[in-house]
Order: sequence, then C-alpha cells, then structure tokens
Amino acid sequence: MSSAARIEAFLEMMSAERGAAENTLAGYRRDLEDAAAAIKGGLASAGSADIRAYLDGIAARGFAPTSQARKLSALRQFFRFLYAEGLRGDDPTGTLDSPKKGRPLPKTMGEAETGRLLDRAALEAADPAQGGGEALAALRLHALVEVLYATGLRVSELVALPVAVAQRDDRFFLVRGKGNKERMVPLSAKARAAMKAWLEAREKVPALAGSPFLFPAGSDSGHLPRQVFARELKGLAARAGIAAARISPHVLRHAFASHLLQNGADLRAVQQLLGHADISTTQIYTHVLEERLVRLVNEHHPLAD
Repeated sequence: MSSAARIEAFLEMMSAERGAAENTLAGYRRDLEDAAAAIKGGLASAGSADIRAYLDGIAARGFAPTSQARKLSALRQFFRFLYAEGLRGDDPTGTLDSPKKGRPLPKTMGEAETGRLLDRAALEAADPAQGGGEALAALRLHALVEVLYATGLRVSELVALPVAVAQRDDRFFLVRGKGNKERMVPLSAKARAAMKAWLEAREKVPALAGSPFLFPAGSDSGHLPRQVFARELKGLAARAGIAAARISPHVLRHAFASHLLQNGADLRAVQQLLGHADISTTQIYTHVLEERLVRLVNEHHPLAD
C-alpha cells in the first residue's frame, strides 16, 4: 500500500470512527501530504531521522512553533494508526519532542497610561454637566476601573461583586474565584471612594437599590455583563487618548500585576492576589522582574556604567 493510500485509510478511520469534522480532516490531509512530498522514500516508511529532518526543514522555512507542533501531532496520529493496524512494526514519532511554543507576554499598560485612564474616569464621574443615566453610568464605570486596577480581579469576579463589599468600606475583602477558592484582595482609598459614590447613586434608583450585586443589571445573571463593561472600558480609553484595541479588562488585570512587580512586590504575593493556583501561571511576569533587576544593578552597582 502506497503512502497516499495509507493517508486515505487514516482519514477514513478519523471520519468513521472518531467523527472528525471536515475542516479537521482537511487539515490532517494538508499536513500529511506536505510531509509525504518532503520525505524521500515515502511517508509510510519514514524513520525518526526522516521526520526530524522534515520538522527541522519546516522550522527553517519560517513556520511558527505552533504550526510545527500541529504537523507533528498529525504525524503522531498517522503513525499510531499504522502501528495499530499492523501496517508498521514501530512508531517513528515516539522519540520526537514537540517544538517549544513559548508563552506570549501578556498585554499591559504603563503606569502613566493607566493613570490617564483612571483620571479620565474620575473626571467624567465628577462632571456636573452630566445628568440622569449618563451620570449614573459614569459613576459606575469609575468604580469599576478603580476597583479592577486596585485588586487585579478577573472580570467575571469584578462584575459579580456583592454589594456588601462597598457597604463595609474595608481595606480588604474576600473574593471567591476559580475552583471556588477564596482569596483576600486589597482596596485602595480611591477605589473605596469610587465605590461609595456609586453605591450612594445606585441606592437612589429603585430598580437597582435592592440588588445583592454591587453592579446590578437587568441581565439573566442579575449583574452587569462582562461584555458591557469591556465595551464601556474601550470607550473610556478612546476618550482618554488610548487606542481602544490596546485595552480590555484583562489588560488592566495584567497592569495591576506588572506595576506591583515593577515597584518591588514579591512574585508569590502577586500569585495570591491574582488567584493563580500555580506559580508557573504567574511566571509570565518574570520579564518584569528581570527588567527590575537590571535596573537595580545599573543604578546601584559601583562598577555599572
């Protein structure tokens, strides 16, 4: 049986036994046919060295690590099929390592930009020219951005905060995050003041006053949908002279973590504040620590230039 025939047999199995979608099958076909065209002697009889040389070749052609990993995954499944069907006595992909994808650095904002965003929110919340619904929306948005930057909450945690958080006016509060785990997060004086102003305003609106949520809405959940906050945040950014495409609630969460580390916070403390179960998740911020260490050496080492 030729390599082409074995590829067809593999695709038939994926369709009939595993219910693979048309797009998935088309992707497998492209990847396997690309490998078959590149490997001399035929794909079905290729050895580990042949496949390794093929992967090195596509890396040299500029394919991203994610594309390399996808192609290797297709080859692994193909050769496992051949082995399971008795068409080969070995699996040549068994000793091959997947290409390291690398972890992209999180998008974030500088302290000056973040300050500009918060200042704009405060300015709009205090604008006496705004009335009715506009004034209420401005107070809510100001409270949202101040609390998000002060705490680093996930957006789902932020919009679902209970009203008791504002009523107590504490410097810290407990939030229940992923895995139903509780953690303590801080509240700055500005965040508490913004929440208090919003709470006073919403208590005057009968439709909002009785809600158990700090940011109530007429949605199915009973609180402000995360998509609405994300849309309002982008509008605020545009009015503050910041490209809307560069900001989201998640970007502000990353800014919270990055700015803490830049100003001397411990990585473990930031892990706890963000609610990361594993320190490896927080280690996407190690570039911030590296920059801080370089600056520290350059500023304080006696032999630094």
